[in-house]
Amino acid sequence: MNISGAKVLLTGASGGIGSAIAHELTVRGAELILVGRDAAKLERLATELKGHGARSTQELVADIGDPDAAQRLVAEALQRSGGIDILINCAGVQNFGFFANESAQDMATLLHVNTIAPLILTNAVLPHMLANRRGQIVNVGSIFGSIGFPYFASYSASKFALRGFSEALRRELTGTGIGVTYVAPRFTKTAFNGDAVKRMADALKMNQDDPQTVAASVIAAIQADGHNRYLGWPEKFFVRINSLLPRLVDGSLKKQADQMRPFATPQGE
Repeated sequence: MNISGAKVLLTGASGGIGSAIAHELTVRGAELILVGRDAAKLERLATELKGHGARSTQELVADIGDPDAAQRLVAEALQRSGGIDILINCAGVQNFGFFANESAQDMATLLHVNTIAPLILTNAVLPHMLANRRGQIVNVGSIFGSIGFPYFASYSASKFALRGFSEALRRELTGTGIGVTYVAPRFTKTAFNGDAVKRMADALKMNQDDPQTVAASVIAAIQADGHNRYLGWPEKFFVRINSLLPRLVDGSLKKQADQMRPFATPQGE
């Protein structure tokens, strides 16, 4: 899809990957509707983008963890902008640690932000896109949405679901002029990852990307009307191996899980 002049609704806009995507979209002449929970962060981002020649920037403060927020958000975005050509579901929540220690509330919040909200947002924007016979839905997932990772059980589950939704919807929308893109980053150096996750990634020498690299891949996927895009080597190779020979990956991850366990263990235990 041609990004120049496109009206883009971007959730998680003030986060590390989200703000990098916003800058890339600005360079390419998109009209942005930025969504985030923190009004001050959104305002700072909008000011930065205007300083870089943003064509049009609007901010919508909303917590998509609120079950009623998503539909209101799309309605307001459509009212303000007159249309949405591209929806980028980038907002996310991550839980790291022993699944047995995870609270029901934390699980519910994670699944709503990572999975339910993108579905509701997509559902709300689709009638507009179908009427125009053009549009692009972009879901930012994770490598952990193809490889179930220890100590990220609920997070992996939410991204597996988002990947499955993207695949099913893409097939459903064949011939409508609307594309569905799923982008799966690997570990990215942003504040999204808590201190324990960062220390674990450094100790295990995990491959790490900066948010600008991820943003560039998202933009490239949109411009190419791509379906799935997995970031990083050998991660994308292990995605393929895991789909064909999961038992082989089990052995590798068992060793890695032993190294991860001290970082997942709550302090004091």
